[in-house]
Amino acid sequence: MKTNRWQPEDIKEAAEALKAGEVVAFPTETVYGLGADATNETAVRKIFEAKGRPSDNPLIIHVSNVTQMKQFVSSLPEEAEQVIAHFWPGPCTIVLNKKRALAPSVTGGLSTVGIRMPDHSVALNLIEATGVPLAAPSANSSGRPSPTTARHVHDDLDGKISGIIDGGATGVGLESTVLDLTDPQKPTILRPGGISYEELTDVLGTVYIDTHLKDKTHAPKSPGMKYRHYSPDIPVYILPEDKVSAEDVLSKLHTQGETIGLLASDELNEHFGHKVDVVFSLGEREVPQQAASRLYDGLRELDRSPATVILAESYKPVGIGLAYMNRLEKAAEWIDRSL
Repeated sequence: MKTNRWQPEDIKEAAEALKAGEVVAFPTETVYGLGADATNETAVRKIFEAKGRPSDNPLIIHVSNVTQMKQFVSSLPEEAEQVIAHFWPGPCTIVLNKKRALAPSVTGGLSTVGIRMPDHSVALNLIEATGVPLAAPSANSSGRPSPTTARHVHDDLDGKISGIIDGGATGVGLESTVLDLTDPQKPTILRPGGISYEELTDVLGTVYIDTHLKDKTHAPKSPGMKYRHYSPDIPVYILPEDKVSAEDVLSKLHTQGETIGLLASDELNEHFGHKVDVVFSLGEREVPQQAASRLYDGLRELDRSPATVILAESYKPVGIGLAYMNRLEKAAEWIDRSL
């Protein structure tokens, strides 16, 4: 299959491909999505085939307006209306009880569906031009770091999908927050993301964080809950926060003949940069939003470099740091100090 490379002005061509039941990658403010008509089961199955994605891993549907969203949910509680008013369009997915009009594979056999309105003109214009909501997970091979540029999509899916709309680099760089509102009295974060726990509590009051984020035994209500994600081909380890322990890790890896790639803030790169082989900057330590936006690009770039192992810096799990650590811990392991 030839994979077309489109520019934002080519949205009409991309929309025609989607209407014909094909899959198309497009930019959002979070990461690039791999879209298909969410009402067309044959088209949705092509997403799973292209990505190599497990069939019980549900998909988020993307809408261009609230009226469109209401066609696919059985009810809209007040809490959902509050979230929509404050955070849509934006990186917040809400999980609600669904109607039957969606393709069955979208929801992985569940009675619920995750829906969001992306804050990106290309995505919104594409949904409008197609005339239906788009089911769209991240546009990468399943398990790989999510794509934040069109090149990342091309690297993983060239020849497997109809086309890619190149909208430049994404902004947030991590997937949306997924908030379960099926029990309006217990709003629960299933996946941390671009809207923080703190921001949600400011609007809703009490918000819970799902205690089964790493549960492997049940059907996941949200993407990112069950399977290993975001991993490059080479091993990734989280560097100890204590600099003495980190020095010990670096020394042992060099003794073992490893070529070390360091994925870290400017401050840590300055401290350890001369002791590793390749560095990738996550930006200023005190601006975790920069780390979030650069994490996936850094994992991919170091994977393409001569590095044989990646050491990544940890951040405090507050604000966007919670989402950063959620993704990093799915891609990496805390390094054993007896290495």
